Order: sequence, then C-alpha cells, then structure tokens
Amino acid sequence: MDIQHFWLQVQGLWSTLDNHPLLRAGLGLALLLAIALVLGRVARFLILHGVKLLGRQPALHWLNDLLHNKVFHRLAQTVPSLVIQFGLNLVPVLSDKAAHFIGNVALAVTILFLTLAIGALLNALLDIYARTEHARTRSIKGYVQLAKMVLYIFAAIIVVATLIDRSPLLLLSGLGAMSAVILLVYKDTLLSFVASVQLTSNDMLRVGDWIEMPQVGADGDVVDITLHTVKVQNFDKTIVSIPTWRLMSESFKNWRGMQQAGGRRIKRSLHIDASGVRFLNADEQQRLTQVRLLTDYVGRKRAELHSWNEAQGEVADLAANRRNLTNLGTFRAFALAYLKSHPDIQPNMTCMVRQMETGAQGVPLEIYCFTRTTVWADYERIQGDIFDYLLAVMPEFGLSLYQQPSGADFRRGMLTAR
Repeated sequence: MDIQHFWLQVQGLWSTLDNHPLLRAGLGLALLLAIALVLGRVARFLILHGVKLLGRQPALHWLNDLLHNKVFHRLAQTVPSLVIQFGLNLVPVLSDKAAHFIGNVALAVTILFLTLAIGALLNALLDIYARTEHARTRSIKGYVQLAKMVLYIFAAIIVVATLIDRSPLLLLSGLGAMSAVILLVYKDTLLSFVASVQLTSNDMLRVGDWIEMPQVGADGDVVDITLHTVKVQNFDKTIVSIPTWRLMSESFKNWRGMQQAGGRRIKRSLHIDASGVRFLNADEQQRLTQVRLLTDYVGRKRAELHSWNEAQGEVADLAANRRNLTNLGTFRAFALAYLKSHPDIQPNMTCMVRQMETGAQGVPLEIYCFTRTTVWADYERIQGDIFDYLLAVMPEFGLSLYQQPSGADFRRGMLTAR
C-alpha cells in the first residue's frame, strides 16, 4: 500500500512537470547523465576485473600490457557518452536542436576516448614488441610516435568537425591550403621521420650501440631512439639528445662492428731512443738464445746471416758489408712473439709490431693487435699489462724509451758539469 501511494505521488509530481517543460527536460538530462555515469562505473569494474582474470593465463599475458597502458580504462570511459547518445530519444520535451547539439558533444567525447584508447593500444604494442628479439636490432618507437601524431591530428579534425556540425572534408581542404605552413611547422618532424626510416632500414643504429659524435659531445651507448631524438648516455653518465636528422646529415662512429667481431684493437707506439740502436755482439746473441720466445728466431737469423756473410767473401770483413742482428730488430721480434703467445690477444685477427717513421721523438715501434674481449675495463687492463712488460724488458736489449728532458735532468747535468 505504501509503494502504491508513493508511485501515485511520483506520477502526480511528474504530471505537474508538464507545465514546466524546461525543468522536465533538465531533470531528464540529469537523470540520463546519472545513469550514464553509473553504467560507466559498472562497465569499468566488469571490464577491468574480467581482463585481470584472463591476464593470469600464460597464453593471454599480453592482456597485462594492454591493462598497464590503460587501454581498457579508455574504452570504459566511452560508455557514458554512448549511453547519452542512445538515450537522448528517451528524454521528453527536448527540442531537436538541443538534442542534436548534446548528441554531437557526446559523439565528440566518444571519439576522443576512442582515440586515446588507440594511442594506448599503440603503446602496449610497443611494449610487447620490446620483449622480442627483433627489438634489439629494429626500433619501431619512431614509427609508433608518427602514427600517434597522425592519429591525434585526424582525431582533432573529426572532433572539431563534429562539434561545429561540419564535414571533416571541409577542414581537411582548409589544411591543404595551409600545406606550406604545415611543412614549415613540421619540418623537423618530417626530416626526423625520413632519417629514422633510413637509420632503421639500413641498420645503421640500434639501442645499445656505442657511438661517437664529437660535434655534439656524444660518446657512449644509445639508450633510446625516438622520432625526433636519439638519446646517448655518455660514459660519465650524462645524457646527450641528438636530433635524429643530424645522424643522417652528419657523420658518426658506431662501435658495433668491434663488439660483434669480439676483439678490440690495441694501436699504441713505444718511442725508442735512437741513440741506443746498435748491432748485437756474439755474447749478446748467445745470451738472447736463452730467451724462450727468441730461441727459434735468433737461431734462424744467425744461420741466415752467416750464410749471407760467407757468400760475400773477403769484403764481409768490413762491418758495412756484413749483415748482423740489431737490438731493435730483435726486440721487435720478441714483442711480436710475446703478443702471439699472450692468452688475451685474439689470434685470428691482425697482430704485428711495426717500425714507424723516425721522428724528433725517436723511433716509434707500434704495437698493433686485438684483444679477445671488448669489455672496456678488461681491455685497458690487458693493454696496460702488455706495455708494462715491454717497457720493463726493454733494457735487456740495450734499449731505452725516449723521454724529453725535464727540469731534474737539467739540474743533474749542471751539477755534473760543475
């Protein structure tokens, strides 16, 4: 009985609203909006909890990426605007013009959230792709950013066209007339997109590559490749952002080849004091045959030089007509044998010790070889050990390193002269 009485009161109140159409329409819209918001909350709850349950299955783990990027959140946000669109016909005493305007606003909101959902979907696909093997060699972040930019531009045109109740083609034709201005505004974007395509298609740059670009202060690992910039983390942990188009218009060094080859080059010279270069006498040659790395070399060279000198006859008595072992040549052979026997030197790559052009700083003896590792710290350790040993063993051959005189040398010389 109470329910019937309450219902009669509601009918009476609603019938009295017939004399106030604006109030009735306002209450109807408020009721529709409240229903839309409630249904939106319910839809969000059902969608999110359903997706979470499905995402626990291993075969559907990719749903967690969609959930993390809020794809389903954006889709659930379209429910209230859809309810308003389809429920406007149920609102009484609402003029066609007002209903048309509210419907356009609801449609624009629906398009907006659908666009955001597609953008979130692109982000989720990028996260899924980042876990694949191809992501190490091919970055698609620039393409995704370009797709999102085009998506948002066209969505903005459609939303504006919906609000002003005009065809989107009308706005697009206006943009065609402004193509010169658009090209000027998006010049860097277009250049960066073309550069990104060339860098990716030609496999010139990957995330994780060590590159050097001195003109922009970059010397480190590539940590991110986007549409507009390439981020490089230098070895001092600073970040350098390079416009993508500069990597195509200017040169840079990529150390990926060295890392893939499995060996890093050592190319450094020992500057020998030229005044210490001389022939080895018989006693010194005999002593050096006891050096394990030189036993074969000295024995072979002595036999070769003895045969050549005998072939010269009597003129071989003069030193200028006779061939002999030099301490520099013997040290060069020792250094090469030492490198080839070193466990940390790559045997399948170029390994040599060569004498460079003599200059004001003595005779450069260049060590040219490759280490077995490309790790920076290990490389420096190996290089340091090699040169420490060669510097320490040099006096055994009667050689010394060239060094410019210091103040202590001048003082010592002056004291000796006194």
